Amino acid sequence: MAVFVVAHGAWSAAWAWRKMRPLLGAAGHTLVTPTYTGVGERGHLTSPTIDLDTHISDVLGVLTFEDLRDVILVGHSYGGMVATGVADRAPDRIAKLVYLDAFVPRDGESLYDLLSPEFRARSWQAAAEHGDGWRVPPNPMPPDTSEADQAWAMPRRLPQPILTFQQRLKLTQPPPPRHYIYCKRAGEGDVFRQFAERAKREDWPCHELDASHNPHITMPETLAALLGTIAGANTT
Repeated sequence: MAVFVVAHGAWSAAWAWRKMRPLLGAAGHTLVTPTYTGVGERGHLTSPTIDLDTHISDVLGVLTFEDLRDVILVGHSYGGMVATGVADRAPDRIAKLVYLDAFVPRDGESLYDLLSPEFRARSWQAAAEHGDGWRVPPNPMPPDTSEADQAWAMPRRLPQPILTFQQRLKLTQPPPPRHYIYCKRAGEGDVFRQFAERAKREDWPCHELDASHNPHITMPETLAALLGTIAGANTT
């Protein structure tokens, strides 16, 4: 059975994976969900100095202190930036890297490098107008998110320190075996299609879900089944 470690998305935290814990547990898997500094239950620690390295260190710390090895690292959305950095710095602990509708950076890229100029400008403007220049307010959730899930999630989604989007990632190691999960109910700009197409070009498994951007909230049973399949797949 597998140990899954989640690098969660922006504005999110461990709480967002609540539905997934019993589902993966019932299949015999373990789900570990670190929360980054400055969001979720660690929101009281927010600071303009928090950057991508901070969040990578958060996940690395859990891997180290819990002595987790042979894990399947799942990066969701912004968490693809974090997961890529974690896998680069602790390659001996990662069996597979799964990108869930996530950014897949190359060496020297930031999240903002992977967005269109229009998206970047909108984010900077939101931080300037509503976050003292360094806090990026949460994006809206996908329109097919139920009213109950919206009511549960939105008050828990906290602003994201902007340096986490601006800092460029330094990579020095080859990646572990990778999978990509593309959510077909794409949002504005279809931001993540580029990474699914890259996975296909580079011949690493690409899976598709008929889901919007947060299947761990809107389609947890389907996502849990797919993660179980990926855990059992032979990937070289």
